[in-house]
Amino acid sequence: MSIDSRYKGILYMLLAALGFSLMGGAAKLLKGSFGAGQLVFWRNAVGLLVLIAGFLAKPPENKGGKFHLLIFRGMMGTTALYTLLYCILHLPLGTAMTYNLTSALFIAVFSFILFREYHGRIVLLAVLLGFAGMLLIYKPAMHFPWYYHLAGLLSGITSALAYITVNRLAGYYDSRIIVLAFIGTGVLVPTLLMITGYIFNITPDDVFFIQWKWPSGIEWFYVLWLGLAALFGQYFVTKAYGADKAGIVSSIGYANIIFSVFIGMALGDAFPDLMSSAGILCIILSGVIISIFKSKTKG
Repeated sequence: MSIDSRYKGILYMLLAALGFSLMGGAAKLLKGSFGAGQLVFWRNAVGLLVLIAGFLAKPPENKGGKFHLLIFRGMMGTTALYTLLYCILHLPLGTAMTYNLTSALFIAVFSFILFREYHGRIVLLAVLLGFAGMLLIYKPAMHFPWYYHLAGLLSGITSALAYITVNRLAGYYDSRIIVLAFIGTGVLVPTLLMITGYIFNITPDDVFFIQWKWPSGIEWFYVLWLGLAALFGQYFVTKAYGADKAGIVSSIGYANIIFSVFIGMALGDAFPDLMSSAGILCIILSGVIISIFKSKTKG
């Protein structure tokens, strides 16, 4: 097996982590102007337009036969996005991101329960090491109402289910179709909720029953950045989970934390303290362990 093929899933996941980190930077810049639900809509609307253009240029080729899994992937991905944004609104960013990235642990659990996938103690230790590094960086706070934490766990669980489903869809659909299942749902759900709120005169909020808002001025640039970075991340995370087993690829997703730290610094966040630096080191070691494991088992 060639080196490129051996590390394909890892490379794709690193690119996905970079894309999602850039998306987070754009969301941070737009936070004062748009609510979470509005960001869900615009993030996916930009990606949908790009996907449609891509389909016109090169129609997808699909084996098909797993439409129910496409719908499930879209619903789980959209639920994960909504619950993550809800947590970001009500919890410190560190706690919200910690919960979302527990998807790696839930993937390992669900993959073993549903498909009997077990990658050995080395990979298990790498997952736990990466998770420990994430905790060191974000230092999550726990003194909040139970339902905020329930939403956070739901974010991690639904993300895990979405990514496992991507792995099962890889042999049946073009990667862009799998991405479309999530992006299309991410446009449809906030649109239906917005229409429902208008018809029944429901008081708007920042998450579900949103009001329509056009970007203006520099916001257009940030919205395009948000949508294109998210599409980039979604495309490569889909390729990653299609290229390798979910339990291995998910460990590399911790690289999102490293990218996010440096992007945050570029946007004015403080330089990581000693504990955060130790967390970054744990995450790097986690990725190195996975890479060594891959080279020994598939070399």
